[in-house]
Amino acid sequence: MRLLAGLARSTPAADDLLRFGPVTMSAERLLECASAVADDLHGEPVVAVHATATAETVVGVLGALLGGAAVVPVPPDSGPRERAHILRDSGATLLLAGAEDVPAEVDVRRVDLTRTSSTRHPEPGPEQPALIMYTSGTTGAPKGAVLTHGAVEAGIDALAEVWAWTPDDVLVHGLPLFHVHGLVLGVLGALRVGCRLRHTGRPTPEAYAAAGGSLYFAVPTVWSRICAQPDVAERLSSARLLVSGSAALPGPVFDRMRQLTGHRPVERYGMTETLITLSNRADDPARRPGVVGAPVPGVRTRVVDEDGRAVPADGTAIGELWVRGPMLFSGYLGRPDITAAVRDDDGWFRTGDIASVAPDGAHRIVGRRSTDLIKSGGYRIGAGEVEDALLAHPDVREAAVVGTPDDDLGQQVTAFVVADQVTAAELVDFVARTLSAHKRPRRISFLDALPRNAMGKVQKHLLVD
Repeated sequence: MRLLAGLARSTPAADDLLRFGPVTMSAERLLECASAVADDLHGEPVVAVHATATAETVVGVLGALLGGAAVVPVPPDSGPRERAHILRDSGATLLLAGAEDVPAEVDVRRVDLTRTSSTRHPEPGPEQPALIMYTSGTTGAPKGAVLTHGAVEAGIDALAEVWAWTPDDVLVHGLPLFHVHGLVLGVLGALRVGCRLRHTGRPTPEAYAAAGGSLYFAVPTVWSRICAQPDVAERLSSARLLVSGSAALPGPVFDRMRQLTGHRPVERYGMTETLITLSNRADDPARRPGVVGAPVPGVRTRVVDEDGRAVPADGTAIGELWVRGPMLFSGYLGRPDITAAVRDDDGWFRTGDIASVAPDGAHRIVGRRSTDLIKSGGYRIGAGEVEDALLAHPDVREAAVVGTPDDDLGQQVTAFVVADQVTAAELVDFVARTLSAHKRPRRISFLDALPRNAMGKVQKHLLVD
């Protein structure tokens, strides 16, 4: 299968190409186990996979792809209602799983790592659906974003160029396998490139330090925890590249990573619908906090105002980010109306994220248009800028900023903060000294922790509610 072309180029030491805890598999063994799964599918067009962080999930996904099916990763922590919606909406009548018990109203089949096959299956075409990835569903029931084989291949190939990713790398991560970050980049990416993969099960600092990788993927929460253990962080100094994604990396964490590991982390940007469209390059030594880089090969971007006009590329003006490229999704499954609302006839996808672009083409993501573009007293304020200012205070550990209704201003800047021994008045003054006065929070609430999803993203809709 073309998507797995890198397996033929994998390092000669590929007896341990894939490692999930105690399970180690060579490229040959992985393909034989996946072929056995494919043999059992009998032309199923859509196959769901109970996406635990296990070798069984990888074999199940690859087996379904080899069998020509579109794969639907199902979060293992999804409740009965969400799981039923995903299975019903996708049309999957078969769910692949490991040994775990999965209550589902479809046929559940076990992935058995002892079964192998040498069957060669027909090559899926580039326009054939490879994945149906369900969005987080913060604005309604989750929607299935359809990604073709060609889109996944284009997305991985672009990152391989930007990150100088080769079969000589050893990729380490402990990410969930039902998101783009963990599954598409962290598994299919490694298999297409042909490098070895070490999945740590859980993304603990100790497991990352012990893995001995050259390339590490993690979300900001994991990087923050690693930096909280300096002796562990210093053990990553021998790596080639440390990559952060799925949420904004706070500036203080970026600086701490640089101090402890000697690396300026690579930040990048993408969505379920677009895969990764912006990234810093491996060969750029001047990576800066909060900057997610320039378009990857094949991608074009626009940053536009409410009327669709381009904002100045001065690094300050903000607008909605639009992207176009070969790795974008085909559309939302069975939802042409919603697809048409976010993608025009020329292929431009309206991300809903607010960004600025510098004269050198480097992009900075400010936040979501729905929650992070605050219109207060005639000013347009990006929540991310205020969050960065709050996080620069030594006593602030976490910060989230939203706009809340205000009779006078329209919206006021409201901050939710996790901090030690600092008052709201002190933080308001601190931000006012750092940014323009109109960007200071008008209200600050202190919390024990911010609500986050499985990938570490702050769930701001819960704060607004």
